[in-house]
Amino acid sequence: MNITLLKAKIHRATVTGADLDYEGSISVDRTLLKAANLREFERVDIYNCSNGERFSTYIILGEPGEVALNGAAARKVLPGDEVIIAAYAQMSEKEAESFDPSVVLVHKDNSIKSIKQKAIEEVTQQPQNIEM
Repeated sequence: MNITLLKAKIHRATVTGADLDYEGSISVDRTLLKAANLREFERVDIYNCSNGERFSTYIILGEPGEVALNGAAARKVLPGDEVIIAAYAQMSEKEAESFDPSVVLVHKDNSIKSIKQKAIEEVTQQPQNIEM
């Protein structure tokens, strides 16, 4: 049996733009994508912490600091809103036992604040962050 687990998330990114006249997607800073192990065209769920909206779209590569919603999804955000960008993966229960999601926390300017690693937390028994 396969189960669905969090693969990666960028936590509380600040929306920098909303462009209705675009084919649709979310533009995300390449550095954030790399840190979170996310890729271009990957499906993501967006959770808007500012207004409660939840929706899905796909990633396109953005400029440094950019987190912008395009097309119809632009109606669900305003620049300055805080969002969580999350991706999920299906895996067997055996694979899930050793899987660690990528969790990237960001500053208001969308620069990386820290990357959480489960393995460090398990060894020390206390939550730890890798500061950037």
